[in-house]
Amino acid sequence: MKNNKTVILLSLIGCLAILPQTASAEVVQSLRGGLEITAPPQVPEVDKLIPDQKPIKRDFVHQPPLIPHNIEGYIIDKNYNKCLSCHSWANAKAAGATKISPDHFIDRNNKKLTTLAPRRYFCTQCHVVQTDAPPLVDNTFQPSPPLPPQK
Repeated sequence: MKNNKTVILLSLIGCLAILPQTASAEVVQSLRGGLEITAPPQVPEVDKLIPDQKPIKRDFVHQPPLIPHNIEGYIIDKNYNKCLSCHSWANAKAAGATKISPDHFIDRNNKKLTTLAPRRYFCTQCHVVQTDAPPLVDNTFQPSPPLPPQK
């Protein structure tokens, strides 16, 4: 009985010793600003879509081109891809659209296909709509210099 009281007393003292450390511990702050870690992120509103225009110049080699038009309402799922109605090789000329790059017809095993490679089917994985949006964070990015012309 005496041992039980000793164990309980020591446990209580141990808990009380830990409590002030826990209470005084710094609150972890999210990289998302003053939001609590468990709070849902604030999604910035993107309402400044640039109307249809010429594509913005790319800043580095192999940068996916930006989409120079609104795609709201476009369906891109496993059964249908609205982008292909203009950008497929069969339709691009008539639509006045940019053709899909030839590298989009190479599968993950480096095999050339006659249809769009499955890994390139969902366009918005890489391509985004051009917007007039301020940077979310400061950055010092500089575009890469152009490659020398190939002979």
